[in-house]
Amino acid sequence: MGLFSSRGKFDPAPVDGRDLLLADLDGVIYRGTRELPGAVDALNTAAQNSKLGYLTNNASRTDVAVAEHLSELGLNAAPEDVVTSPQAAIALLRELIPAGSRVLVVGGEGVTAELTKAGFEWTRSAEDNPDAVLQGFAQDVGWEDLAEASYALQEEPGRDPLPWVATNTDWTIPRARGIAPGNGTLVSAVHTAVQRLPVFAGKPETPIYESAFERFGTRNALMIGDRLDTDIKGAVAVGIPSLLVLTGVDRPKQLLSASKDMRPDYIVATLRDMLEPYRAAETLRDGTVRVGSAKVRMDEHVVRVMAEGDDPLNLLRAGCEAIWASGRAIYALKVPEILLEDHWR
Repeated sequence: MGLFSSRGKFDPAPVDGRDLLLADLDGVIYRGTRELPGAVDALNTAAQNSKLGYLTNNASRTDVAVAEHLSELGLNAAPEDVVTSPQAAIALLRELIPAGSRVLVVGGEGVTAELTKAGFEWTRSAEDNPDAVLQGFAQDVGWEDLAEASYALQEEPGRDPLPWVATNTDWTIPRARGIAPGNGTLVSAVHTAVQRLPVFAGKPETPIYESAFERFGTRNALMIGDRLDTDIKGAVAVGIPSLLVLTGVDRPKQLLSASKDMRPDYIVATLRDMLEPYRAAETLRDGTVRVGSAKVRMDEHVVRVMAEGDDPLNLLRAGCEAIWASGRAIYALKVPEILLEDHWR
């Protein structure tokens, strides 16, 4: 009763009316090997009314290994529920090289298993004259692996550039001990050596989303993620709504400064919140944005907190709506420190 008698109005819960929920893994369901509080229970509850798929850029594990991990955490997950960036990369390779071609691999079993299933040969040496290079993340990728990819991708007179597909662009990856370099960092090393970029398969590119829509038979989906530049940007690109949960990589500063192509439809503290009616943002007659009892207003280039309210999440949502609606770049604004405070670490 108290929830609905508070000032302001509510929209339906973010998961309501969705045929499909697409959940990222690292920073959303777990960090490292540890479940994030309440994530599994929330997803199991949501799965009673919607299909649940797992969309991961992490190319180091197979769909079988991912499903086993999720099952150990308490989710009802099968390999076919897991859509990986190597699977999307294989779909791209099929368009670039003939079936059965030889592919040089940078990465682990998550990549090699999909190549084998698809009927491609694979190698780790440029001396084997590969027809393409497929690069994905693995914790044991080292200098020699990056060098072999660079050797294979060197330009040669009279030869078309060798196709180069990378599973994803994530610069970082959340681990139990903190934020570590991701596949985008490793791709950048090869890019520096060969002076060109690969074709990317994972988020925020569309192939991985299209693979999920085809597999689950619907586009009425909600993307659930923790990164603006992959999860949310990809959802915007394919035209589906998105939810950012503050348990992973991106923080209030990144949200407030998000460009139009990386703005989530929902911002929640934990996955439990996606099951509850969503506090709507209202724009008052004087231009003030109100979310619950929190109020934020733009005064030219100055962002003014008119009322902090009783929930820092409502204040953050109000700040995002006010800044995004202004059309002004964040670097041109004076933003109060209270909006940048991170209450969710």
